[in-house]
Amino acid sequence: MASWEFGDYAVAAAQNGRLMALGFGDGTIRLFDSETPDAAPVAVSAHKGACLSLTADIEKGAFLSGGDDGKLVKIAAAGAAETLWENKGKWIEHVTSHAGAGVRVFAVGKTATVMNKKGELRDLAHASTVGGLAINPKGKRLAVSHYNGVSLWWLASTAAASVLEWRGSHLQPVWSPDGDYLITAMQENALHGWRLSDGEHMRMTGYPGKVRNIAFTRRGHFLATTGSDSVICWPFAGSGPMGKPPAEFGSATEGALVSTVAANPKLDIVAAGFEDGSVLVGQPGSVNTIGILDPTGSPVTAMAWNPDGDRLLIGNEAGAVHFADFRG
Repeated sequence: MASWEFGDYAVAAAQNGRLMALGFGDGTIRLFDSETPDAAPVAVSAHKGACLSLTADIEKGAFLSGGDDGKLVKIAAAGAAETLWENKGKWIEHVTSHAGAGVRVFAVGKTATVMNKKGELRDLAHASTVGGLAINPKGKRLAVSHYNGVSLWWLASTAAASVLEWRGSHLQPVWSPDGDYLITAMQENALHGWRLSDGEHMRMTGYPGKVRNIAFTRRGHFLATTGSDSVICWPFAGSGPMGKPPAEFGSATEGALVSTVAANPKLDIVAAGFEDGSVLVGQPGSVNTIGILDPTGSPVTAMAWNPDGDRLLIGNEAGAVHFADFRG
């Protein structure tokens, strides 16, 4: 396992083909080559302030980041940074993209902005602050979470959004792989979801802490979540999770809560990072887990798998980075 110490907290992780990236609180984006995990990463000064959001860009090997300096920045595979949009004094807390649809989306305050390949912009206004962005797997619909629900926009249409309503503050929307379920983490210790085929609501509660991170397993059979002292995995095969108990796996020392989850893209396994800094890999409902990192005392804040699912990038609050290589 390769490890580095950078001294500033890891904000977000993403992968785009062979390259993987971590954004940091000092505005630096570091690019890691998953084929040579022992090599030192390329450091890119992207923001004059903190990197607040990071995702794979629509261009192969590139990444898209938003910062508290009001800049939307594209980081090319070669490490060059290009500012695509800027509004000083604004925070870009959410970014997403879809290579197939050729769109980048970012959010500032109550507005989500769609940018096409030509750089043309379309502003989508909402009544309250945007809590998260997600484009569905087919690249046709954009989900924007906010207070009292989620707005669904068609990316190829100028029609008004349809709204999925539920009282409360909705964060981090996530689509299921088949596009039929949309789930949000709530400001309270709960999740809410909708089945789009019939509009059925789903309410998932009982967490001792806030759910800060959620991820569907590769085939969408389970939704892995943080917020408890084990990885809570809600079953989504068949009719969904209502009336069914969640599967669980893994635990850390002295009841530390799960802080980050990352679903493997090739296998039905999930990597889980804990508030005590430990990391393990397991399968929903299984008692068998593989320990990746022992407790470090610093919460795990970001993780990402490479596309082959055999290398895992891990970052924590203290700025330590670990690259776990499962090959051979």
